[in-house]
Amino acid sequence: MKLVVVIIHDEDAQKLVDQLTDQNYGVTKLASTGGFLSSGNTTLLVGVEKGKVDSVIDVIKETCKSRKEMVPTPAPIMGSVGILTAYPIEVNIGGATIFVLDVDRFEKA
Repeated sequence: MKLVVVIIHDEDAQKLVDQLTDQNYGVTKLASTGGFLSSGNTTLLVGVEKGKVDSVIDVIKETCKSRKEMVPTPAPIMGSVGILTAYPIEVNIGGATIFVLDVDRFEKA
């Protein structure tokens, strides 16, 4: 048995959960934060048999594509003290970080 740990952007979370549950994979969803600008992330835990890991990863890759988005970033106004203005920068969001871990023991109580 394997545990697939998937860290994705919040915007992709529900669609991925739906895709995985439609294919009869059990999914546990955890809220998490991190990355550039401390954007909202979701961490999913998916327990699967060893032979189904590639299938799960294919669903993740198909559902969670990387894309570019403009986000405001605070910056000081030249010559001012304590005054900030927001200017947009382009960042990559989406995609997925995937870890596959061995599970020594699994029980459902």
